[in-house]
Amino acid sequence: MATFVVKGQFKAGVQWEKFSREVEAANQKNAEEKMLSTIGSRHKVERRLIKIESVTEA
Repeated sequence: MATFVVKGQFKAGVQWEKFSREVEAANQKNAEEKMLSTIGSRHKVERRLIKIESVTEA
C-alpha cells in the first residue's frame, strides 16, 4: 500500500472548505474513493459537492 496526498475542497454551508489529507491506498483511484467516502460520512456532504483537485504519491 502506498501513501497518497489528496487535496481538494467541499461545500460546507455556503462556503467551500479546503482539505489536504494523507491516505493509504493501492492506487490513485482508490485514494480518491476513500476520501469521497470519508468526507461524505464525516461532514454529511454528497459526492457531487466534493471536488478533488489533486492526488499525488507521498
